[in-house]
Amino acid sequence: MASGLLNVNGHGPADKKHKVTVIGSGNWGSTIAKIAAENTKEHPELFEEVVQMWVYEEEVTYDGKTEKLTTVINTHHENIKYLPKIKLPENLVANPSLEDAVRDSSILIFNLPHQFIHRICSQLKGKVVPYARAISCIKGVDVSDEGVSLFSEWIGDGLGIYCGALSGANLATEIAEEKLSETTIAYDPPPMDNSRNPSRATTPRSATPARNSPRDAADLSITPLADMQHRDARGRISKTRLTPVPPEYPPLDHDTFKALFQRPYFLVSMVSDVAGTSLGGALKNIVALAAGFVVGKGWGNNAKSAIMRVGLLEMIKFGKEFFGETVATDTFTKESAGVADLITSCSGGRNFNGARMAVERGVSVQEIEQKELNGQKLQGTSTAAEVYSFLQKRGQENEYPLFTAVYDILEGKKTVEDIPAILAKAQS
Repeated sequence: MASGLLNVNGHGPADKKHKVTVIGSGNWGSTIAKIAAENTKEHPELFEEVVQMWVYEEEVTYDGKTEKLTTVINTHHENIKYLPKIKLPENLVANPSLEDAVRDSSILIFNLPHQFIHRICSQLKGKVVPYARAISCIKGVDVSDEGVSLFSEWIGDGLGIYCGALSGANLATEIAEEKLSETTIAYDPPPMDNSRNPSRATTPRSATPARNSPRDAADLSITPLADMQHRDARGRISKTRLTPVPPEYPPLDHDTFKALFQRPYFLVSMVSDVAGTSLGGALKNIVALAAGFVVGKGWGNNAKSAIMRVGLLEMIKFGKEFFGETVATDTFTKESAGVADLITSCSGGRNFNGARMAVERGVSVQEIEQKELNGQKLQGTSTAAEVYSFLQKRGQENEYPLFTAVYDILEGKKTVEDIPAILAKAQS
């Protein structure tokens, strides 16, 4: 058994193991499920070996025969539709029943389009164990005139559980091929849970001493577990009342989640800043459009670097301004979910390439979306419009000159030639 993996009283190995379910089986979902299944097999002291993966059932053609996708995955250990030519672990089980897949699972990993979160959570309400904890691998945030909401909190509030977030410079196919990558997992351990990582709302229970230093059992009774409340990503007492993870299980904390996700080819950094980790995955798409504009204009890498610098500063400012109680600058400047994802997005990807192509061809980004993406919107164009509307309603659009410039260029109110003056303004 790994060092420090004790039950709540520090009296030996935990009596129960965590069952893991991945909700979603697309390109990224299957990749994360592959990683989880590899690690549950390597850590039998923490996890049940079998990982369930919920698969939306559909028919596929395999060797000239029509078969159900779940049958192909479970028989041939390959998701031939969404992650072809990648061998999946034999302890990964594709399950077409959502309710059956999550039954008795204490760890839920969400990896599906954000448009489906509310529907899936409504189906699962009351069907998951009340002490389950989750990680959202769904990138981005939801921005409306009313405010900014995190997908992790949609899940947490929808199911009455706590949910962290995973985000970073993560191209699913490269990770599935076991090419070196890194990610950031944000998880702020709820104060009522047995944790070796103090939460932001430190309590006698969450402020654990050294890993190999057992605590006196009396320390655990200072605050009744049922009376403990966790705080949301804005530092407010959460409206969701959590059920503590039973002491028979290994602690659900940074060490356990790192054991579940880290592979030799997929390096994990654990933080507690769920808001910053989520914001980075959304705001970087606006900056990537700006980078594509200047590269498409032929202004080169120096101009792109200037865009990235100003963009990173606006990302930090946005996070600190609207999630000031919990967002850490380091999340943007040191983590894969921040600066690394920004670099990757400004070096390629759909937002960067779409904006670059539009400038090179002398057409609008909207035309590129129609002709090259069959009408599908780029994430950056939607986010730029949502962020601009959010800021304008608060009279703050001029405080974010690059974000606002990207929106204005998309709307035809400004041109790429205006960017140097905008950057100069950001210098002052």
